[in-house]
Amino acid sequence: MLSDYLQTVDWSRAQFAMTAIYHWLFVPLTLGLGFIIAIMETLYVRTGDEFWKRTTKFWMRLFGINFAIGVATGIILEFEFGTNWSNYSHFVGDIFGAPLAVEGIMAFFMESTFIAIMFFGWNKVSKGFHLTATWLTAIGANLSALWILVANAWMQHPVGCTFNLETVRNEMTSFWEVLFSPVAMNKFFHTITSSFVLAALFVVGVSAWYLLRHREQKMARKSIAIASAFGFVFALVTAMTGDKSGAVIARVQPMKLAAMEALYDGQQGAPLTAIGIVRPEAERTSNEDAFYFKIDIPKLLSIMSFRDADAYVAGINDLVNGNEKYGVMSAAEKMERGRVAVGELARYRAALEAGDQAVIDQITAKFDPSKPEGEEFLREYFAYFGYGYLDTPQQIVPNVPLLFYSFRVMVGAGCFFILLLGVIWWLNRKDKLADKRWLLRVAVWSIPLAYLASQAGWVLAEVGRQPWAIQDLMPVGIAASKIGPGSVSATFFIFLALFTALLIAELSIMFRQIKIGPENEKQ
Repeated sequence: MLSDYLQTVDWSRAQFAMTAIYHWLFVPLTLGLGFIIAIMETLYVRTGDEFWKRTTKFWMRLFGINFAIGVATGIILEFEFGTNWSNYSHFVGDIFGAPLAVEGIMAFFMESTFIAIMFFGWNKVSKGFHLTATWLTAIGANLSALWILVANAWMQHPVGCTFNLETVRNEMTSFWEVLFSPVAMNKFFHTITSSFVLAALFVVGVSAWYLLRHREQKMARKSIAIASAFGFVFALVTAMTGDKSGAVIARVQPMKLAAMEALYDGQQGAPLTAIGIVRPEAERTSNEDAFYFKIDIPKLLSIMSFRDADAYVAGINDLVNGNEKYGVMSAAEKMERGRVAVGELARYRAALEAGDQAVIDQITAKFDPSKPEGEEFLREYFAYFGYGYLDTPQQIVPNVPLLFYSFRVMVGAGCFFILLLGVIWWLNRKDKLADKRWLLRVAVWSIPLAYLASQAGWVLAEVGRQPWAIQDLMPVGIAASKIGPGSVSATFFIFLALFTALLIAELSIMFRQIKIGPENEKQ
């Protein structure tokens, strides 16, 4: 039975990861392209120039294709919390479900309502009302992202909640603390601004394709002018929010930081590894043997993490084995404390069955944050509740090479995009871009690179918190539903086939519409 459950967990993880990866292929373009379209339509309303209406409707058509398929994958993703992760949903459903409910009631209905006017309201409503609908569709899509990212951020850094002993559930105590936690705010701004960059690169790349084929020259140049400026500004903002996110991670998820730097031994004035090749796991035990080769930037990791060149940054070995000098508790000690919390919960259940009111009152006091003994127990023991379900300290270490390379793909691509968008904006402004055919080809091929960088960011965020479904409170191994692995594996392949078909369909429709271009757009 244990073997079957472990297989269920592995298949559930694989299915959720596959669904999330496919879903995220559609979301970033929706988040950014909506605002670019709104800017173009604003120019149409202000100038009355039919060229801008024609251009807006062309990009709007591509937006609609992407939006429809993104919704389909997103709905399945949310249902998987109930089907595959029912233990998780029971444990934190009161908290996790709140932002998702707000997303459905407010944001999703808002964008779903106004997108109909945006697509079908041309010449049926006033220009001003249609423009308002376009802006509200873009805003609604990003509000949807806000609430979903708030829910995800809570998994990374659970705040604003308390544990209800009677129901064995975490319950929200402060909606505002959940909403405005530093992890949630940084995750939201970093994610949407990076999505704006991806959308800008999409518009620039498609427009570059037209310039290479000497088609729709005016539409391509004007679209590039808007998208390159839009993307360049938000590429800089993405870099700033990414820097802030690193500082937040250093404080709330130190293992994620250590793993993405392949930092095994913590140190003061820790360097940042610019590039490197990580050795196989069996050969990595210290900083000296972690890499085949690497190039470091002295003290930069300490500066980025704690804004102090001499700050101490904990390494993987410190977080696993502890470091008394710097006050780092070992994973083994956290496991002992977590097992105390798990044991008290088991004692409470046994006392309920036996009707032992004295024991019930004693344990209830320990879980009551309003009482001194409760405050101490929750801080010193229940804070490590999830560790009580781990078997070995080494389980807290995520996949180091995957995180190391994902981080460098994300950051390297981000730096490249800043340079690319800035150069393209400048050359387009000087009317010299059409002559730089090599640069136009680079712009076209930057579209898949943008998607790769976006996916790398999510791999870093989600794999980096493993083995936790909820940081420190619930490992993935106990979050899954108790269903047969055959059911999950079967639906994995069904969804894989379905999502692949949807992706192929979207790409074929997109390519066809791009080849047709705006010239057939009805006025």
